[in-house]
Amino acid sequence: MRRAGDQQVRCGIVLAAGEGKRLEPLVRQLRDDSLPKQYVTFIGTRSMLEHTFARAEKLIPRERIFTVIAEHHIDFPAVRRQISRCAGGTVIAQPENKETSAGILLPLMHVFKKHPEASVAVFPSDHFIFEEDLFMSHVAIAFHAVERNPSLFVLMGVEPTEAEAEYGYIVPHGADGEKPSAPTLQRVRRFVEKPDAQTACEMMAGGALWNTMVMVFKVKNLLAIVEKINPELFAAFQEVHAAIDTPDEEKRIRKIYRRLKGQNFSKEILEPLPAQYPASLSVLSVRGVLWSDWGLPRSIERVLRKIDEQEAAEGRLWKSFSDRLQFGQQRLAQTAEFAEARKRTTRSGDFKPYAGRSALTPPTR
Repeated sequence: MRRAGDQQVRCGIVLAAGEGKRLEPLVRQLRDDSLPKQYVTFIGTRSMLEHTFARAEKLIPRERIFTVIAEHHIDFPAVRRQISRCAGGTVIAQPENKETSAGILLPLMHVFKKHPEASVAVFPSDHFIFEEDLFMSHVAIAFHAVERNPSLFVLMGVEPTEAEAEYGYIVPHGADGEKPSAPTLQRVRRFVEKPDAQTACEMMAGGALWNTMVMVFKVKNLLAIVEKINPELFAAFQEVHAAIDTPDEEKRIRKIYRRLKGQNFSKEILEPLPAQYPASLSVLSVRGVLWSDWGLPRSIERVLRKIDEQEAAEGRLWKSFSDRLQFGQQRLAQTAEFAEARKRTTRSGDFKPYAGRSALTPPTR
């Protein structure tokens, strides 16, 4: 049902269904458990997910921010605590991990059910952003652009500070020319996912941008794009849409997920867009923002050292974090030593009944 004023309604989708496997060893060192990285407080007092909520709420009311998590994440007390702040009906649990296409489209169906004319911003929950106000001012520009032209699909592209081979890159049209002096929407020429080091250097020099995967679009526009590019995926999520708010919603969605193929949103949906929708896909260049995808331990170290350098903090953040790591290593070593001591005690107890007995000798003929 269409609501009055829906044309200007803004919604958010927070992606928190990932497992963060590459960072799991570091999380175990910090916490001695396998809590997915987006729920972990690496520095300060808030987790990455809590920081993402705070950023999103600068532009979007809490009751219109939809968060997708993995169903089994609820087993962690930290997860239950962090999502308890969300508005009722806005936390959506995926029955299975079927990659980022499903992770985006599942909460999008809930948005579409409630606000079919809404503009939506998607926020990954495992990214670090230092200048949050500046970054969100660019998201506001993207919202305004999409509200003026509903056919637009806008990506946030951060100006790179180094040739990072682990990131995805967006190559805008006119990237080889002079950089625009103000935030400007540029059409996207192509995407390059995780280039080798030399290619990353060349792309950085040529004006390519890091792909933050923060994107703004009209719900109906993205669904029309998915229908054209991937009809099978679109049909599956039309079934999901029909199942929402029915008595057997959970059962029906679980059944749909069982037959879904895992598909990466960047590869399956974004990459074909420059060819099929050349006038729609745009990138907004974000300058002056320290942004990082915290997928690897070295990313955390780089960022904390950079902040310390910028803030003349004499290594305060990095020292605090490395001290926690060292304490975690000591704790894990003590735990392992204690476990081994218990094994030795158990083995010793197993042989106690035989203590003092003479060795058995084979009978003589």
